[in-house]
Amino acid sequence: MKRTLLLVGGLWWAAAGWCGDGSGPLTLERALELAEASHPAIALANARAVAAEAELRQVEASDDLTFSLEGRLAYLEPARLSNFRERNDSSAQLRVEKRLYDFGYTEAREASAARRLEAARAALLDARQAHLLKVMRAFFDVLLADLEYARDNEAMSVAFVRLDKARQRHELGRVSDLELSRLEDRYQQILVRRTASEARQRETRLKLALAINRPESLPGELVEPDPPRLDGELPDLSRLLEEVLQDNPRLRELRADVEAAEQALVAAGRRYGPVLRGEVAAGAWNRETRSTHPFEAALVLELPLYSGDRGDAEAAAARSRLLEAQARLDLSRHELRQQVTELWLELQQLQRRARALMVKGDYRDLYLDRSRTLYDLERATDLGDAMVRISEVKLEVARVHYQWLLDQARLRALAGRLLQGEEG
Repeated sequence: MKRTLLLVGGLWWAAAGWCGDGSGPLTLERALELAEASHPAIALANARAVAAEAELRQVEASDDLTFSLEGRLAYLEPARLSNFRERNDSSAQLRVEKRLYDFGYTEAREASAARRLEAARAALLDARQAHLLKVMRAFFDVLLADLEYARDNEAMSVAFVRLDKARQRHELGRVSDLELSRLEDRYQQILVRRTASEARQRETRLKLALAINRPESLPGELVEPDPPRLDGELPDLSRLLEEVLQDNPRLRELRADVEAAEQALVAAGRRYGPVLRGEVAAGAWNRETRSTHPFEAALVLELPLYSGDRGDAEAAAARSRLLEAQARLDLSRHELRQQVTELWLELQQLQRRARALMVKGDYRDLYLDRSRTLYDLERATDLGDAMVRISEVKLEVARVHYQWLLDQARLRALAGRLLQGEEG
């Protein structure tokens, strides 16, 4: 039986590395580095931040100095009573213009664009953290799939050995047809479960490969992270809530959106207001008259008298965007309070679950030692069952550990700190 267990167990080790890329075992830290470096989800969020920065630069440049050079080739027939009989009316003129003051319109537009850039950068951080959490979950799913396969493969080995012995005894008339049929049915059920576990190994590896942007090279062997310590005191819930509500990237994004909408509303109210502009021009005319001059400088005040309903309509639209941004901010605050509270309660449950599994694991170890002793004395045949139970406990412990690591990472992400320290 021992030889058979080792033989079938070796098939699992082959399956665990069924499609590696030759770069050695994959660690969680390396997986996170690969995802952070090149994934399209992060590139998309970064592109939006770049676009917001370009928009800000465009608004800032809207009142820059404007230089223009105009050259004009012209021929005319002078009026019959004109004293200027020259027919060549060509000219050249250099003009410099600058908006000096528009009573807060450009300032409000710049402030709105700056807040939108701030929101885009916060959204980029949020996207990076969300993707790293996705990679962590995919990494842990692969490890759990391998443990599930090990458990089911071990159970299949035990069932196969029992079925094989039952067939031999059936030929000798020591096992009934009904008992043999029961063992064959049990073996087939376990085989189906093992096949599903093997498929899950491949499925989880594909998800991990996509998460780290390596779809052409599925990971083989993974390195288990160090087990976390679950016996410490949890942080105070009220302090956690205060930290998250202050530093959460999503809330920072939404607060910046509200401020941008407020400034956009100010800009909408001043768009059709007065504008003070400075102009300087130097020119040369081939046909000089009393109205041509080589240089001029002027302060120009534009005062719109009527713009119809355009100003009111734009202000109403800006006001609606402000109300929407404020509503999204308030809703996100409520959702974050619930998420933090649920994570904190789940961490408490994981601590209690870990203590229970520690007791259960000690019992399984003692039961395994007893089964080995009785097996060596040929007084019992449940050694295989004991080994399967140990594999089940290892799987349950791994689930608790990985969920703890993931929940801790989620709390750091909610507070905007996932990218500032070690995972664990």
